[in-house]
Amino acid sequence: MSDRETSLSLIVGLGNPGSEYAQTRHNAGFWYVERLAERYNIPLKNDSKYHAISGRGTIEGHDVRLLLPLTYMNRSGQSVVPFAKFYQIATQQILIAHDELDMNPGVIRLKNGGGHGGHNGLKDIVPHIGADFLRLRIGIGHPGSKERVSGHVLSKAPSSEQQLMDQAIDHALAQSKALIQGQVQPAMNAINAFKPA
Repeated sequence: MSDRETSLSLIVGLGNPGSEYAQTRHNAGFWYVERLAERYNIPLKNDSKYHAISGRGTIEGHDVRLLLPLTYMNRSGQSVVPFAKFYQIATQQILIAHDELDMNPGVIRLKNGGGHGGHNGLKDIVPHIGADFLRLRIGIGHPGSKERVSGHVLSKAPSSEQQLMDQAIDHALAQSKALIQGQVQPAMNAINAFKPA
């Protein structure tokens, strides 16, 4: 259903709160939303009611809310679900940015719908609002074995990998206009074709 023309009203970045996690791979979703806020001069502030940092502003003529849950990754739904319900934001109007183990650093994909793919943040959201939201998947690479996943996502990437992830996020930011306006297919084509320099 990627041919829809629904404009976005809520953009969520998934991650973990606190300075000790700020630069870790699991916070790639946070990085995207923080840079989006910077790009469009949207102030982000503490929102204790929803256990989050949130902001509201105009992006390409559309009223958009930004949300960074501070509940820790595996409880992201405790922030996202009541926030979306209170502001009456339909699932189809939501974009969730998150890290993706199954893609290498420098790979970024826009996807519409689907399961949670084992991602702990999505696992806590999908059962409550359904799966029909956009996902911006930011590749962080896989450490090679299941036992090493936790340490991998909660550690900082080497600068070579970080540069690749930064390039990918910047590329996605350049497609903000099409995304916000609901031109999902053109945005998807452009984002998914990205190759790092």
